[in-house]
Amino acid sequence: MTVGFYISLNDQAQDKVLIKEDHTKVMDQPWSNKPDFKQNKTTAVELPKEGLALLIGKNIASVKKVLGTPQRIDDTHYGYQWYVYKQDDKRYLQVGVEKNHVVTLFALGENLDVAPFEIGQPVEEIFNTQYIDTNINIEINNNSYRFELNDTDLNLRPIVQLGNIYAQLYIDKFTGVLSSVRFLNAETLIKQRPYELVYSGQLMEAAAPSVEKWQLIEAGTAKEIFDITNVLRFRYQINPLTWDQNTADAAFLHSKDMAENNDFSHTSKKFGSLSDRLNKAKVVYQAAGENIAAKYTDGPEAVEGWLNSKSHRDTLLNNEFTHMGVGVYQEFYTQNFIQKTAE
Repeated sequence: MTVGFYISLNDQAQDKVLIKEDHTKVMDQPWSNKPDFKQNKTTAVELPKEGLALLIGKNIASVKKVLGTPQRIDDTHYGYQWYVYKQDDKRYLQVGVEKNHVVTLFALGENLDVAPFEIGQPVEEIFNTQYIDTNINIEINNNSYRFELNDTDLNLRPIVQLGNIYAQLYIDKFTGVLSSVRFLNAETLIKQRPYELVYSGQLMEAAAPSVEKWQLIEAGTAKEIFDITNVLRFRYQINPLTWDQNTADAAFLHSKDMAENNDFSHTSKKFGSLSDRLNKAKVVYQAAGENIAAKYTDGPEAVEGWLNSKSHRDTLLNNEFTHMGVGVYQEFYTQNFIQKTAE
């Protein structure tokens, strides 16, 4: 049985803010004791016979035999590191490695093998060929976890179980095709909690990073957002952006200001509007734009969120912009776009 949900979502509501709330609840008894609990064993598709999904669980030596040496390694606050592969705009890939083994992958490049899916695959084809469940139930060491997907989740980022791993599908609602795929094991899915979660027992959580660790995480995430933005601009035949450090500094200060003051807005009560902040950072520009997001899983998910919100998408894919700076402070994200003044 295939459950298909694909509806037109309200763009205006999507464009107001991009901030995710944590919906995690504790149950008084394990889900496995409830009549409706099943661990998706009867509906789960088998692990693919080929493709990048097979790297989940492999050691890093095996990964390097297939993919080579990564361009860089970024830290995360989930306990793994991203090995970033960006040979070209059609093969952009992030491989999450924890304790020398792959626990997750984020695949965006159009030439990557993400079997049983394809980047650019029509959403109707996915819903007609894959089992899309509204609930994902997982049992680990007598702990029970149940992810409950709402209509927005089912339309924009459904999840499919493939054997003992999971595939999170990011759908571009404006083109109706698969934009990117995230493969991950059960433990990493639980740590990230991308959907509403009800659990019984112990909740798996990564250790809180130190201040110094957060700085490394933030710097890596900013680079990922920059890279992913340019991959998407290439996909839609928009000119690539050049990194501008002064603009990035302004973006970072805005993310930090939002986090510290719990004030999610394009206008800071302390530092003013985007133009005020760019002028203070000595950024010279003809035009400027800004995207902000908060509480998203990570940089890749934040960019996919912007892509599915019309006003943010228009900024992301604006052909007039020439440079960009990204600032990340913990789970607050700011993209500042500028058109450089002609010299």
